[in-house]
Amino acid sequence: MKCPRLVESQKLDFQLGEALARETRLWKALVFKNGKIQGTDISPTQHDEVVLWLLELCSRFHFYPETFALATSILNRLLASVKAQLKYLRCIAITCLILAAKSNEEDDMILSVKDLAVQSGCNCSPAEILRMERIILDKLHWDLYIATGVDFINIFHAMVMSSRPHLPDLLVQKNPSLHAAFLTRQVQHCMACHQLSQFRGSILALAIITLELERLAPDWFSVFTDLLKKAQIESIELIQCKELVDHHLNSLETFPPNAVYIFHPANQDIMAHQIYFHPNKQDLDQPDIRSAVLHSGLPGLSRCQPEKVQMSGKAMEVDEFYDCCRLPLE
Repeated sequence: MKCPRLVESQKLDFQLGEALARETRLWKALVFKNGKIQGTDISPTQHDEVVLWLLELCSRFHFYPETFALATSILNRLLASVKAQLKYLRCIAITCLILAAKSNEEDDMILSVKDLAVQSGCNCSPAEILRMERIILDKLHWDLYIATGVDFINIFHAMVMSSRPHLPDLLVQKNPSLHAAFLTRQVQHCMACHQLSQFRGSILALAIITLELERLAPDWFSVFTDLLKKAQIESIELIQCKELVDHHLNSLETFPPNAVYIFHPANQDIMAHQIYFHPNKQDLDQPDIRSAVLHSGLPGLSRCQPEKVQMSGKAMEVDEFYDCCRLPLE
């Protein structure tokens, strides 16, 4: 009779392999050129704003984190594939959310298109959303599901907890589910950073789980190398992503006076945990922490300052368009 832990490990390895295969086949990186997403008139800041708006809507409608992640992935795949205009961005985004909800949510959790249009404040008519839905499905060949950062964080977290049964005792709340939920919120906020949209979901998730392993486990490097090998990720790319993730999550701790809390509940949770989860610069003067950094085997990179995302005082303008007009997505 097989050991239950071995069976679980094999199952997780299979799930990871399937997720990586779909990601490899479908993932597309956004290309930024001359301060815009290539082929569009959408700036990086405008992209981040609309992703944060989707995060707020998912909280309001009580959608799963997987729904937000899939909606953002569909949005990024579309923007990487077509020539989209800023005035249609919110219509595209709300339609991506509707498609993701249809894939992940229970039927009784999904509002009608009319109600979603009204309650989201997207300034689109139901007819416009339905027409945009057909366009997105056509452009993405009806193949919407791609493994996201949220999917990968769940797989990696389960792998770590399965291989290191003692880790739950090191958690603040002694609850792996709550810990996974916290890491999921980190993934969600990182998906609203355009610099991090350049990395596949598997790399983003592994960067986040690695930062946690460094804090929790003295033998974190052996766990890290095992996950890195299974995920088939280049170490240099992971290091670059990890540096940006660390800087981005730490930047959430301090907001300028005019900042707007787009997704207030999650921001509160992250700020509450950052004090414990991420040591400040003074901590690096401690011999044990400094030794861990110096002997981690990972070369240091200079930190990049992520562009801060702030909402402007005015609402985004969205031109009206009519049912008889064809949306200019090429």
